[in-house]
Parts: sequence; C-alpha cells; structure tokens
Amino acid sequence: GPDPAAERAAAHTSHGLLTDRLRILDDHRKYQLDREVVDAPLFVTGEPRSGTTLLHALLSVDPDARALRFWEVMHPSPPPGLAADDDPRRAQADDEWREINARLPQWLRSHPYNDMLGNGLPEDERTWAFDFRVLTPTAWWRVPMGMVVSALPPDPKAQYRIHKMMLQAIQHGRPEQYWVLKGFHATRFADFFATYPDAKVLYIHRDPVQSIASRIRMTADLTEGLTGSVDLAEQSRIHTALGRAGFHAVMDNPMMDDPRIFHLRYPEFMADRVGTIRNFYRFAGRELSAAAADAMQHYLASNRGDRHGKFIYSTDLIDGDVEALYEEFAPYRARFGLDIERR
Repeated sequence: GPDPAAERAAAHTSHGLLTDRLRILDDHRKYQLDREVVDAPLFVTGEPRSGTTLLHALLSVDPDARALRFWEVMHPSPPPGLAADDDPRRAQADDEWREINARLPQWLRSHPYNDMLGNGLPEDERTWAFDFRVLTPTAWWRVPMGMVVSALPPDPKAQYRIHKMMLQAIQHGRPEQYWVLKGFHATRFADFFATYPDAKVLYIHRDPVQSIASRIRMTADLTEGLTGSVDLAEQSRIHTALGRAGFHAVMDNPMMDDPRIFHLRYPEFMADRVGTIRNFYRFAGRELSAAAADAMQHYLASNRGDRHGKFIYSTDLIDGDVEALYEEFAPYRARFGLDIERR
C-alpha cells in the first residue's frame, strides 16, 4: 500500500540498480574482467549480531588485504581501480551515507561502523542488490519499507556470479592483495565453495538467545527509521522466528564440518580479538604480520563500540518463553562449546 511518493522512490531505486547492473555487465566485457583471478579469499560469517562486523573491520585494516568499500559497490562503474583520488563517487557515497545516518540515527548505536561513510565496509549481500536477490537498507533507504523484503527467489549460482564479477571489477588495475569479506553464506555453502574453492571461512558462534534479542532491537530501530513507526511485537515475532530458523539451519547443515571453515566462539573472540585472528590466519596458511597486528590494535583503541551511544537490548524482546529458547538451543551450544550468555 505505498502512496504515490513512495512509489516514485521505489521506481527511482529500481531504475538506479538496474542501470548500474547494465554498467557492471558492460564493464566486464569492455575491460575483459573475467581474466581477473580472485585468489584464496578470506570470509567472515555467522548469524546476525554475533560479532561478524567487528571481525571484518579488523581484517580490513591489514595492509596486505583488500575489503569492499561502500563507495565502490554503491557506484561500481567504471572499475574503481581506474579511478583517481578525487573521483566524485567517493564524495557522492559520503553524502549518501550522511543522508542514511540522518534517516536512521539509531543504526549508529548498533552499527557504529557506519560513521566511515562511503569508505565503510558493506556485506557481500550488497552486491546482490544488483540482482534484486537481497535488498539491503543501503540499496533502498529512500523507500519507506520494512526490513524483511520479499525480493526475487534466491538463486545462489546467480548471486555468486555477480559477487565474483564485482570483486574482479574492483581489484582490476590495483596492486595484488587478498580479499577479506563478510556475508551470511552458511545456507549457500555448496555454491559458495563452488565459486571460491580456495576460500577460507571464519565462522563465529554466539549464544543464539542473545543474537536473536539483539537482532530484534536493531531491526526495530531500522524499521522505525525507514517507515516512521514500528510495531515492536510484530518485529519480535518476525525476527524471533527468523533467528530460530537460522540457528536450526546451522545445525542441519552438513557443510558446517567442511575443513575450510574455522569455527570461533564469540566469548573467545571478545577476550582476545587479535589473538583469535592470528589463529585464523595460521589456519588459512597466512601469517599475521606485525604491521597488521598493530593496525588492528590501533583500530580497537580508536573505534570504541559505544562511540555513538550504548546499544541496549534485552531478552525481554523475544517472542515466547526465553528459558524454553535456551533449552531449545542447548544442542547448538554443546556443538560449538558455548555457555549461556546472560545480559
């Protein structure tokens, strides 16, 4: 039931995404980007609100690594590696992020990394906006619509094709570095590893009850900013159900035992952030350099998680009996060595 103004905003967003998609495909032919080799990328994954973004941010400051940047994926053509330092897309993405942050001010509390503006770190799902498979907030922030969007049916093969095309375009014309990326890949591991057979994955696990409660609060804040109002009970029902389904899918996924996946416990990461990354690098056949470790420590010292205010959530937000949910996820905690996390 959108009003005419909302319809115009949605049409404008769709037109922009389709136009950029055509430009991406044209660049791929024009610059023969299929020749670009994406070699042994590193990926961070896990369920939402489990520490994946901080992990990715720390990996991104390694001088030997390359991460996606919002200005590159929001305006990907021509290939960003061919751009000059004063390329107007950088300033354009900064302005757009200022608009997003003004529209969604509470997002900075749950996701303070958005203050990096156009130089911020998108999730892999943002590349799929050009396939209309996943419409992330940064793809449609001017459209007053909720956080749960029924886009096209999933097509992992198509999604990873366009994801790899984006990586090839963005690394084109740049010095050799290895990719460090973040996305929610677990339900698509078969096609993921078919596309990136030499990838290594850092999978972080957290007490599902805390993850779900945090997710409800964050998505309610975003929905309110996008639509102007929020039904908290409805958000609780939606995201409790989605969270439960996500964690059960992990338990039922035979590829969770793939030897290319490094499993990490959230409490272990929070106790020694750089040390756990060093262990992951060793698993991936890489060495964490002194320069990288120093850069990660500097990032932690300079980017407090509560710099835009403390993000507060409670398990009271969860739809249903919280104690029953703890019991439901006892097998998950046992499998990945987690204790109940009380906050």
